[in-house]
Amino acid sequence: MLKIANIVGARPNFMKIAPIHRRMQVSENIEPFLIHTGQHYDEKMSKTFFVELEMPEPDLYLGVGSGTHAEQTATVMVGLEKVFMEQKPDWVQVVGDVNSTIAASLAAAKLHIPVSHVESGLRSYDRNMPEEINRILTDSISNLLFVTEQSGLDNLAKEGVNPDKIHFVGNVMIDSLVEHLKKAGHSAVLQDFNLQPQNYVLVTLHRPSNVDNFENLNRILDVFEYIQKRLPILFPMHPRTRKMIETFNLENKVKNMSNLFITEPLGYLPFLRLMSQAKIVLTDSGGIQEETTYLGIPCLTLRENTERPVTIEMGTNQLVGSETSAILKGFESAINGKLGQHKIPPLWDGFTSKRIVEIFEKQVL
Repeated sequence: MLKIANIVGARPNFMKIAPIHRRMQVSENIEPFLIHTGQHYDEKMSKTFFVELEMPEPDLYLGVGSGTHAEQTATVMVGLEKVFMEQKPDWVQVVGDVNSTIAASLAAAKLHIPVSHVESGLRSYDRNMPEEINRILTDSISNLLFVTEQSGLDNLAKEGVNPDKIHFVGNVMIDSLVEHLKKAGHSAVLQDFNLQPQNYVLVTLHRPSNVDNFENLNRILDVFEYIQKRLPILFPMHPRTRKMIETFNLENKVKNMSNLFITEPLGYLPFLRLMSQAKIVLTDSGGIQEETTYLGIPCLTLRENTERPVTIEMGTNQLVGSETSAILKGFESAINGKLGQHKIPPLWDGFTSKRIVEIFEKQVL
């Protein structure tokens, strides 16, 4: 029997770990142990995500809260080291690229506990992004590397990773999407905001490069001002973005857009419903690039690079940066249906968690 500690730290982690943890729970050869570090913790939102994704209550909640990158990473490491010494897991499994990912990996590696990393090999080649540092370091000390797309295989090969450690399993985020898409269809969120399918723009925005810089944030709001005259915009606003709009005294600019509707962050099911029915999605998120690719929804990514190139090569994603003219050009292409045909990438089929659990089970059999 393998005892595996599954680590979550932020909301994107929940969608990645949920299908894996559930499959492990019904395995005769695996005893999963769920740890929530509390890196991103809003009681209402966290509880909502756990309920919607049908996840059990975490076996342990660390409650590390916010802080600088160093403070968060150090606090998670100290907390998890004690847990790992007490629980003695055979494996520690981490997902994604948040601070909890690298912290858990380091704590495990220093205790000689093998680490598996779900979403290995993704690279933006932009080390100004803290997530890029977390990805590179986590992959370098992982014993099992589960890859979502071809670029991950290519990047790990370039970095000289032992190919015996690498497994191309597909995208576990899509497992959650496939499993919950029908259920999301019952959400009344479109009616709640008086939106018509395929007749609105959905926005998410939270990266420091976009919201902590006055010029960039102001330019992006200029874009919204133009777009909302063409289509309604629904904007579930991240707390960081809300804070910076207030800091830069941009509240009046936002309030004067009559067709821009701002809401609190939404749960997984209502957001999935909104995403699946949107005309266009504007985002700086990584996971949304993948989900819109699977759904075939045009996505404009307000970044200069992406660690998920398959979403551009095969999917509906387009990098547009933060310049007004580039975003508007992308918007016109998307609204006129000029993004071309899209394909769902290989192994984005809803069975990635099954493949991951089978790899672990082979160690027992």
